[in-house]
Amino acid sequence: MLPAGVIGAVGFKPDWLARVASAAGAVADRPAAEVAADETYWREIQQAFTLDRTITNLNNGYTCPSPRVVHEALKRYLDISNQAPIHYMWNLLEPNVETVRRKLAAEAGCDPEELAITRNASEALQIAQLGMDLQAGDEVVTTDQDYGRMLDTWDQRVRRDKIKVTKIAFPVPTTNLSDLAHRIEQAITPRTKVIHFCHITNLTVFIDGAHAYAHFPFTRDELGADYYGTSLHKWLLAPVGTGFLYVRRENIEKLWPLTPATAAKSKDIRKFEEIGTHPAANHNAIAEALAFHQAIGTERKAARLRYLSDRWIAQVDKHPRVKILSSRLPNQAWGLANVSLEGVDV
Repeated sequence: MLPAGVIGAVGFKPDWLARVASAAGAVADRPAAEVAADETYWREIQQAFTLDRTITNLNNGYTCPSPRVVHEALKRYLDISNQAPIHYMWNLLEPNVETVRRKLAAEAGCDPEELAITRNASEALQIAQLGMDLQAGDEVVTTDQDYGRMLDTWDQRVRRDKIKVTKIAFPVPTTNLSDLAHRIEQAITPRTKVIHFCHITNLTVFIDGAHAYAHFPFTRDELGADYYGTSLHKWLLAPVGTGFLYVRRENIEKLWPLTPATAAKSKDIRKFEEIGTHPAANHNAIAEALAFHQAIGTERKAARLRYLSDRWIAQVDKHPRVKILSSRLPNQAWGLANVSLEGVDV
């Protein structure tokens, strides 16, 4: 049983999830694109956050702030754990990671037994990158636009295992997806074992989805990936230090974990979670973040993100020193845009 004092205190806090759900109910019959510009609705959502409004934050992509309901859950779980970690954290809180796993998998459209809880997208992807059996001479195809940490991981395998990594260059912003696909296909050879972005038959596919989950609507089946890693402290608004790794079921046994697990777990997705002592609070509070996200609705959230990015881009893209490096095509643009400012190293 959880401490009565903790449970009682929670009862007097504002029910932010109920307020967000109520606001969503009031606009349920309106198109998401219309609600995106409804500042009255979004003001209610804003009230669920504690923000420093003395600064203008232009980088929510690194890690997003969590709503109060998530932050309060995180603190509550830490308070409970701290009373007697060996009992409250390990015996009472830690088993609830299975509920989080099921909820995340349902949202992603995959089997819970294919989803490992990690601390971020980098850890998730490195489990796959470093855990796959590759021999000297095997080839990996990626792009020079991929995240530096993931490119560093492949480069380490080049030094350690003598594999070959081909990094495709392409113009930005990318508007011609057929051209990009052609560049990738041209780089594939009989020794290619891995491509690090999208699906091609008979090759192992890694997708860096750090910014995708809870940012715009999609499902696992639409990706066709063998491995997919994401951070949940970005657009799901979960606590900092949360993410997940999707591994296609038939690949679990073939993939070595980043930190060792027993042979008995060789087919168990949980072998990728063997990181030693860790707080249960972080991953348990993911459940509140997911509930908050679902109360808003993926379609409404994605439409709002696109509306906001379109709004600021329209005000700067005609400036002679500004170049927008991200495509603004509807199926490629949501809440993120990369900007180059002439004469400024950003």
